[in-house]
Amino acid sequence: MSSAQTPDDSLLDEFLEDRGHDTQTWERSYNKKQCPECGGLHDVNATDCGVCGWTP
Repeated sequence: MSSAQTPDDSLLDEFLEDRGHDTQTWERSYNKKQCPECGGLHDVNATDCGVCGWTP
């Protein structure tokens, strides 16, 4: 499965953001998840950021 965004994904994200929804998700850095808010690195099974408390 590709992780690249398609034009349809971008359109859906824009639609949701216009209505107050947060569409951010974890970024990937090698074999770790990276928080988009603070840049903290976490194991792949993390569900929230232990540094700043961000959740997807």
